[in-house]
Amino acid sequence: MAHVLVLGASQGIGLETTKAALAAGHRVRAFARSAAGIGLADRSLERFTGDALNAGDVAAALNGVDVVVQALGVPARDLIGPVHLFSDATNLLVPAMETAGVRRLIAVTGFGAGDSRDAIGFLQRLPFRLVFGRAYDDKDAQEMRIRRSGLDWTLVRPGVLTPGAATGRYKVLTEPSSWRNGLISRADVAGYIVAQIDRPSQERKAVVLIR
Repeated sequence: MAHVLVLGASQGIGLETTKAALAAGHRVRAFARSAAGIGLADRSLERFTGDALNAGDVAAALNGVDVVVQALGVPARDLIGPVHLFSDATNLLVPAMETAGVRRLIAVTGFGAGDSRDAIGFLQRLPFRLVFGRAYDDKDAQEMRIRRSGLDWTLVRPGVLTPGAATGRYKVLTEPSSWRNGLISRADVAGYIVAQIDRPSQERKAVVLIR
């Protein structure tokens, strides 16, 4: 079983990944500014209060871990202004991982990041740009920094996120010609991430996940 560091573990995909990794028998270090409030009870869970933009916090959190899951998010209210969280956190994380000797990184970005932007349908492009443009410009920079690293990375690009339990019925689109948008639950994204912890099969690849 792996020792997994989940960055952004207090909500969304990060919280679902924490739950799924614990259920799979892994040890989880759940990193978030509000980690103390994570309402899970498991002997294999370590709550780690820290800031993904603080070098000391990140370096300390990397101690002894095998895999890092980066699942950061920004509140909807912050989408109207400049977004730098994803790239700034990644510019700090990647060299810290290289220094610590932690090679495996699974980073959640989203459909529309990087070269998947070309797969956005014509009618979706303008509203996507208006609502998510600043955040996805920053996710582009995040992905580029990860690709330039020497880490064993996987870029996870889910479609439109929904609530609900994991179904295990989702598509992993690996070829750019197959990429398209669609719905997927956060729990199913977490299921894919944990599967990649257990049996890595898409290292140094970007995948799109939809139902």
